[in-house]
Amino acid sequence: MKTTRIIASAALALASALVLQPALAQQPGVHRTELQRHDISIPGWEVVHVRIDIGPGMTVPNHKHPGEEVVYVLDGSLEYRLEGSAPVTLKAGDVLFIPKGIVHNVKNVGSDNASELSVYVVEKGKPLVEPVK
Repeated sequence: MKTTRIIASAALALASALVLQPALAQQPGVHRTELQRHDISIPGWEVVHVRIDIGPGMTVPNHKHPGEEVVYVLDGSLEYRLEGSAPVTLKAGDVLFIPKGIVHNVKNVGSDNASELSVYVVEKGKPLVEPVK
């Protein structure tokens, strides 16, 4: 009985994580395309490349990652708000480093679609995106 409860609890936790991540990742006006995912030389860590397209005026709400994120803006104008820092607006060709666990959001402040390439160096087995209220 105890084993069944533990398995049920673990399954519920996993299902909750799987439901929340796509909800944030594929909200209306925001599209994430995973380009590649590979193990790296540090055991238990991987690198993930993701293209994120954000419609005009759209915001990716507060979230964090289980590792570092390096952003390269491909198109448009994006405003990033990182916990503990002043907002910064980046345009095509600009880069930004987001440390592990830092709560942040991003808004397309331009009148056209915007896109970024995000490279994550993260712990394997954890959700790539964790929503934060």
